[in-house]
Order: sequence, then C-alpha cells, then structure tokens
Amino acid sequence: MANHKSALKRIRSNEAKRLRNKYQHKTTRNAVRDLRTSEDKKEAEGKLSTVISMLDKLAKNNIIHKNKAANLKSKLTKHVAAL
Repeated sequence: MANHKSALKRIRSNEAKRLRNKYQHKTTRNAVRDLRTSEDKKEAEGKLSTVISMLDKLAKNNIIHKNKAANLKSKLTKHVAAL
C-alpha cells in the first residue's frame, strides 16, 4: 500500500478518471449501436453529428485510438448515406 500523501491522491484520482472514461466509452458505444440500428434516414443524420462528436472527444482524451475513431466515423457515415 502507498505510504506517501501524493501516492494516495494519485490512487484516488486514477480511480475517478477510470470511472469517467468507462462511462464515456460505454455511452458512446451505446450511441453507435443505436445509430447502426436506426432505419429512419432523417433521425440517423441527426444522431450522426452527436456520435461523431462523442468519438472525437474519446480520441482526443486517448480513451480510444484516433484511427479507431476515424474508422468508426467513416463506417457510420457510409451507413447513414446508404439509408
């Protein structure tokens, strides 16, 4: 177990960041899933911009890799265009 105050604080802050990252990642995955299952083109176009924004934020904070975000955005844009 940690003995220094700074190490104890680091443990606390790491846990808080882990939970926040987990929440943001899960929320984005659910939004991507909802977008993939949507059938209405107008509704899907509305969701697309929010999902792209969510993916960009995850990539910016290194929660997901920037190339993964780019690949997901590309696939989702193609999917919405094909509706």
